[in-house]
Amino acid sequence: MRRDEYVDDGPLELVQASRPHYERPFLRVHTRAGVTVAELHGEIDIQAVQALRPRLDTLTGDGVGALAVDLRPIRFLDCSGLALLVRAHRRVTERGGSWGLVCDHPLTLRILRITALTTVLRPAPTLEQALAAVSLPNGSASAGG
Repeated sequence: MRRDEYVDDGPLELVQASRPHYERPFLRVHTRAGVTVAELHGEIDIQAVQALRPRLDTLTGDGVGALAVDLRPIRFLDCSGLALLVRAHRRVTERGGSWGLVCDHPLTLRILRITALTTVLRPAPTLEQALAAVSLPNGSASAGG
């Protein structure tokens, strides 16, 4: 997957049956301060997870260094979205990578607190704060900007 690429969410027929194109979830991948940043957009529900999981699996595969997932652009996150985040976190950390999560939405933060995932996923309110908490593959901390 190329950096700075907007990724479509799979077969158009599946999406058209339930959502107009402006509501489709998508993933934007870019690099900031040496860290791969995956921005999730739209509503992250079970249908979105089916489309996004293979893309996140690619990002969290062998050779992953540091990954920050940015949830600020999402409008909704359900339990399948939480499972997607936990899966991505596990894949990154099992491969020796470093993880950061950006989340500033009160309802999403509440869900993370209720499920006790704040201690695992460690959400930060800004990308800069998430990047500052991420260790780069060479062992140094990200500059955060």
